[in-house]
Amino acid sequence: MHTRCRTPERRRRPDRPAACAMLLALFASSAAFADDAAMSAADRHRPSDPPGQHGLIVIAHRGASGYRPEHTLEAYRLAIRQGADFIEPDLVATKDGVLVARHENEISGTTDVASHPEFASRRTTKTIDGVAMTGWFTEDFTLAELKTLRAKERIPAIRPDNTRFDGMYSVPTLVEVIELAKRESRNGRRIGIYPETKHPTYFAREGRRIDGKPIGVSLGAKLVETLVQQRFTDPRRVYIQSFEFENLVELKKKLMPAAGIDLPLVQLYDDFQGATPYDITYNLAHGADLSAVYGGLVQQAGGIDAATRYGAFTSEPVLAWMKANYASGVGPWKGNLLPRQTLQAPVDANGDGKAELAGQGTGLVHPMLAWALKAGLQVHPYTLRAEEVYLAQTPGGVPQSVVAEAVQLYGLGVQGFFIDQPDQGVLAREVFLEINRQRER
Repeated sequence: MHTRCRTPERRRRPDRPAACAMLLALFASSAAFADDAAMSAADRHRPSDPPGQHGLIVIAHRGASGYRPEHTLEAYRLAIRQGADFIEPDLVATKDGVLVARHENEISGTTDVASHPEFASRRTTKTIDGVAMTGWFTEDFTLAELKTLRAKERIPAIRPDNTRFDGMYSVPTLVEVIELAKRESRNGRRIGIYPETKHPTYFAREGRRIDGKPIGVSLGAKLVETLVQQRFTDPRRVYIQSFEFENLVELKKKLMPAAGIDLPLVQLYDDFQGATPYDITYNLAHGADLSAVYGGLVQQAGGIDAATRYGAFTSEPVLAWMKANYASGVGPWKGNLLPRQTLQAPVDANGDGKAELAGQGTGLVHPMLAWALKAGLQVHPYTLRAEEVYLAQTPGGVPQSVVAEAVQLYGLGVQGFFIDQPDQGVLAREVFLEINRQRER
């Protein structure tokens, strides 16, 4: 379909007709913008303090991970230049207790560690949150050793263009990520960070290094310590997130008060029906007093046992209790928030000869969204991605771009989302705000 609307990278004025906005929402390509276009998007980004526009934020999922290997300084830098408000470092610990940005503490999929013969003997098998993994683990490397490795694309079959950057970037520390956010905050614009503590129960209580010694690192305590040391404690510029419950409660009740700070906490949700928060699994197995650990959450959820799944924490009473006691927001998986069904046969929606679009929206919205908003919680779903394999059709059978998906989420009331292509999220916000402006005229 052809339209006379200017494409985003060529547009000179911030406003556009509503018809163009709607067309962009429905038909914007899910392909990535070129690097030059991404840079021009940064030039257009309007300053804001705190991050976001009109209460709406764009969160760069592991940086601009659709364009660069994830969790690298270059991925974060590009995300900022594309207009992201927050950059997201997933945090794990090194042998010497330094927080670094990796999606997992097992690093064979995201670094070139396998090509380093000096580290061959550190390949081992560990059980992380009940799942056996074989590879190399950050807790078995000092920071100096980890810095000799180079990042690589985690999903090369889906993002082959990113492989040209393999071997170019090191593993960043949390301090380096904060320093980048500080440097890039200028001309009235303030960049925030959105760190996630990865496997906090494992690092603090269950995990062992390759020599058999307990790791014994509190990711929450290290995070608070680093933020304070770096003087990066503005609650408008930091969200802390976790899939576990106990470490967020500990942050709220103990760690942050002891440090004299108060930052917004976001409770992440894995699959509502298929997953149990690992801290609950661990505490049940070790006979912990759940009421002492979780307080009134146990009662609000109707009790907690081995059969408890994330879905037990999506009810209106639970969400209200979370808001009153520790959480400022929730981060559900978009597939739970907006359920999809599988198509009988995949569709080639982008015409590249590969039928990769395999889902269709049902038109349903999980009631958790309305209950969370009613409780005053921020709602930041994850993860939006532009590649066809991650997209779906509308209930009416129209292929939906990632821009249209993001506009839909904004329209449902979410205040932000995690996205691998931040420029697409920024465009979606512009489209959504323009549609609203046109409606108000």
